Amino acid sequence: MTLNLISGWQTFIRYQLLLRGIVFLYISIIIILPLTALFWKVSQKPLTQIIPLITSEIAIDAYKLTFGTALGAALINSIFGVILAWILVRYDFVGKRIANGLIDLPLAIPGVVVGITLMSLYSPAGVIGQLFEPDTFLGKLFQHFDIEEVNLTSSVIGILVAQIFVTLPFVVRTVQPVLIDFEPEVEEAAKILGANSWQCFWKVILPQILPSILTGFTLALARGIGEFGVAFIISGNIPNETLMATVYIYQRLEQFDFVGATAVAIVLLILALVFLILAGILQRWSQRHSQNN
Repeated sequence: MTLNLISGWQTFIRYQLLLRGIVFLYISIIIILPLTALFWKVSQKPLTQIIPLITSEIAIDAYKLTFGTALGAALINSIFGVILAWILVRYDFVGKRIANGLIDLPLAIPGVVVGITLMSLYSPAGVIGQLFEPDTFLGKLFQHFDIEEVNLTSSVIGILVAQIFVTLPFVVRTVQPVLIDFEPEVEEAAKILGANSWQCFWKVILPQILPSILTGFTLALARGIGEFGVAFIISGNIPNETLMATVYIYQRLEQFDFVGATAVAIVLLILALVFLILAGILQRWSQRHSQNN
């Protein structure tokens, strides 16, 4: 009996070690090895050459634009994503299945296709963009405010719209399952105790869905930071104005400046990790807070 227990325990340990080995081997090949190569490439050059590359004015402006638009899009989608998830879960209406399916469309469409689609809509010759031409009503209205030209593509607004488009599904899809599994008895009990609809949402429902909102926010932020295809087409790639960090890296590669591209990529990676770690800390705090409540 004792020998069988020892043999079974040893088999269990071997099985666990095998599983861990497979996991770490796969992660090492897919993630750690490329990142190691990235840092090794930069380490071949002295810091006196690297620092000017990553602290140049054009690079800093590209960092600011990338993280600013990604953060703005993630925040906007965190609000409207919850609203969409709430409507799709709580209400029945004609075309609900179609609307629910369209939420995932940005994940299926290639970034280049999204960029062309938005260009056909918001460019000066696009369906919406042409409404802001100088000889139109809206164009003349903006001229009264000393705005001579409204360009929705080669601008920060155009980049923000593109970021909102590609990051829309993340918050919706992370909040939806939580709302579906939410027990209606808890909400009914709160209403019986005198809570109105707003109090019920803020005090009962929101603490339960907050971790999933933060998860969706983190995923949307990560997708926005790494977006390239849409940004390359719609931003206009104007240095110090609408040049995204990912596009700036691509431009460095086109000029065969592999060290410069790698250095900027590492800065983008480090900044993205910092944002994701902060979001993860906030998410764990919200989970503990909701469990304590």
